[in-house]
Amino acid sequence: MNINILTVGKLKEKFLRDAVAEYEKRLSAYAKVSIVEIKEAVDDSVEKEGSDILKKISDRDYVIALHVDSKQQTSPEFSQTLENLGIMGKSDISFIIGGSNGLSEEVLRRSDLKLSFSKMTFTHQMMRVILLEQIYRAFKIMKNEPYHK
Repeated sequence: MNINILTVGKLKEKFLRDAVAEYEKRLSAYAKVSIVEIKEAVDDSVEKEGSDILKKISDRDYVIALHVDSKQQTSPEFSQTLENLGIMGKSDISFIIGGSNGLSEEVLRRSDLKLSFSKMTFTHQMMRVILLEQIYRAFKIMKNEPYHK
């Protein structure tokens, strides 16, 4: 499975970069993971960021947008979602993390699934770590390997 994480902004804090590197290393046993950083628009334009995001998505990608006002899943449900995508032959999955102003309507329309991790607000930098951890947890659940509890 190829997992692409398209995220607006760069990670500045070392502790977050270290956490991302750790989960990328752990995930390498299960999937090919790439992270593409999209430049934050200077004028806070989600349309410009959205346009840049869409340029990085191929037609064959299954797109999951992280969006606060969307459906939530438990970790086992998220694991089942990823497993089902693999069974259906959807091996290229792109996760989208918007910037501080969210995602453009165009990106949301292109998304195959909109997913909320919480009703709370997280920084987009922190969300990168949370997403990677949940993807790792999902693979551990799929493989019936210890970690989940």
